[in-house]
Amino acid sequence: MSHVHESLPSAGGKAQSFTLDPVRDTSHPQLAHNVALVLGGGGAAGNAWEIGIIAGLADAGFDMTEAADLVVGTSAGATTAAQVRSGIPAAELLASVLSVPAGPVGQNRERPPSLPMATVFERMRAIGAAATSAVDLQRAMGAFGLECNAILGPGAARRRAVVAARLPSPDWPDRPMIVVAVDAQTGELAAFDRDSGVDLVDAVTASTALPGLVPTPCINGTHYIDGGVRSSDNADLASGYANVVVLSPLGGRSQTPSERGAVSAGQFEGLRRFPGTDLASQVEALRTRGSRVEVITPDADSQAAMGANLMDLANRIPAARAGFAQGTREATRVTFH
Repeated sequence: MSHVHESLPSAGGKAQSFTLDPVRDTSHPQLAHNVALVLGGGGAAGNAWEIGIIAGLADAGFDMTEAADLVVGTSAGATTAAQVRSGIPAAELLASVLSVPAGPVGQNRERPPSLPMATVFERMRAIGAAATSAVDLQRAMGAFGLECNAILGPGAARRRAVVAARLPSPDWPDRPMIVVAVDAQTGELAAFDRDSGVDLVDAVTASTALPGLVPTPCINGTHYIDGGVRSSDNADLASGYANVVVLSPLGGRSQTPSERGAVSAGQFEGLRRFPGTDLASQVEALRTRGSRVEVITPDADSQAAMGANLMDLANRIPAARAGFAQGTREATRVTFH
């Protein structure tokens, strides 16, 4: 039986070893917890779509802000996780997204100097094509992030302030929440929680640090990059929960062009995923362990609203509205046991 060895942070930012077992011999293990909510990455539009979905579910009588015993957030989903765990009702979170005016398409004067976005994603695809394993890919992406710090590093404090402004509170919630990042030097998983000795703002800044676009932050002497480099969703971190609800803004966008049968057009299409890091593999492993898993990805209306540029702030309001409409429909199939 294969095992994946990674690291979880402990108090003081140090790492402790643990083992993820992707396949278990029995499909009926003893599950110790009830409900986990997994929030995947997907840029500014993905965050807004997730808030819309959660508000739509709540409007239909299924409030994940209360039901979730664990929330796992990756990249933009880390911001969503902090919002969901803030104690603010889902309807108010949605109203906040809808009340913020978006700037003109493609304009973001607050962004510090960076490589052209198309160049960044082409570099990511090249790194993926050359990688021999998931950890090799993650290390190479970390090296890319560190390389780009020569240009982006001076904007680190400003970047942290931008992230802090998005969070309802700078403090970790009392209820369990995991924020996922990747160690830029080793390529290993960093799963931050309230006991990690890392501020929530720093954890979310690390989880959203996409190499080439924003600075690669340093926390307690270690640099981190976006948790989506390991997996868009990191749904495997919900292992042990009887019910898992995954909101995945990227859905099938991260498949390679050959898997989709067409040349990919958006930012995240064509980014390579090794077995065990893609959502399908992680969901299969969770179900093998006995979890009931429901995966919600953007429907056609939501995909159209989110657009091809998921980083564009102008797509947030349409994405949130489409997510709300989709969430009210999805509530009929989200059930727990």
